[in-house]
Amino acid sequence: MKDAAFKTGRAWIEVDMGNLRHNAETLKKAMQPGCELMAVVKAQAYGHGAVQTASCLNEVGVRAFAVATADEGIALREGGVCGEILILGYTDVGRAAELKEYDLMQTLISLAYAEALNHQGIAVKAHIKIDTGMHRLGIASGELSAVRKLFFMENISICGMFTHLSCADSRHPDDIAFTRGQIDSFYTMTDALRDSGIILPKLHIQSSYGLLNYPDLACDYVRAGIALYGVLSSPDDDTVLQPDLRPVFSLKSRVALIREVAAGGSVGYGRSFTAGRDTRIAVLPIGYGDGFPRNLSDGKGSVLINQYVVPVVGRICMDQLTVDITGAEGVSVGDIATLAGAEGYDALSVSAVADTSGSISNELLCRMGARLPVIAR
Repeated sequence: MKDAAFKTGRAWIEVDMGNLRHNAETLKKAMQPGCELMAVVKAQAYGHGAVQTASCLNEVGVRAFAVATADEGIALREGGVCGEILILGYTDVGRAAELKEYDLMQTLISLAYAEALNHQGIAVKAHIKIDTGMHRLGIASGELSAVRKLFFMENISICGMFTHLSCADSRHPDDIAFTRGQIDSFYTMTDALRDSGIILPKLHIQSSYGLLNYPDLACDYVRAGIALYGVLSSPDDDTVLQPDLRPVFSLKSRVALIREVAAGGSVGYGRSFTAGRDTRIAVLPIGYGDGFPRNLSDGKGSVLINQYVVPVVGRICMDQLTVDITGAEGVSVGDIATLAGAEGYDALSVSAVADTSGSISNELLCRMGARLPVIAR
């Protein structure tokens, strides 16, 4: 308790592990029979703390995880996380020995990359990325001969094959048609491989929105990221499935100082806020250096203190921001302010705060993990 109190002295991320476990079980129930949850825990589990998030999910039976980099996968292993760990992004082939040592599965992003990895002479596990229209990583879905070659490489064991849907979050008819085309392209490839005598590995197509908008797909995994953390990317996103997902993340700080600013006085850099009346200002020791967006300055953003929603005034600094607490009775130094993830306040949900800042929940959450401690509750 002393350690937790120390870490919550300035600003911190609070994660609700009960809600995380609930979301995992809820998503599992929404999946097709035989499908497994692959928890996406890249970028510090979207700011929630990768090792503690994955460890919690291990406790409820999750045995498959996805990360972006080899170092993220190694950190999970060193933290005691069990199960499969898939690296979704690029890894230098010179790190093949680490892939084997830490039992990580590498995504094969092209035929040339796979050949270079195989040439290292080290046995590694891999998933094949199929490009069905995203046009980032992967072998084009029409290149059957290239994909077949991967199954006969001496040092690569193919454990899975997947694609990524580029607009599964959209319910616009054109985007639905495009997504259906991606799905058909992937299955056309897998059917052709099977017909050519290849024993198919585990398959996966859906990320969070793939599950929520295309729940009928029969695959071996669902790669759940943002939905696992109980939020949508944007507050107005409409989905076919609307499961009972509960927010896991909240961003908090404490009132460090209260100042009285006389009418005509200014606050912060550039004097962008000038008090039109005698004003009571609370200083919070958190800023854009902690990942809170600077473009929520000058009244665009707000925070919750003691059931009062109060506006950000002046410019958000690297390490501090100021809010107008005039009329907010009883606010004092040491009180807790919630900047995102305030339960019961839709305008201060993670997705709403991200939307107000001109971004999405995914980015906002990922920005938070650099120097803020993560406290589980």
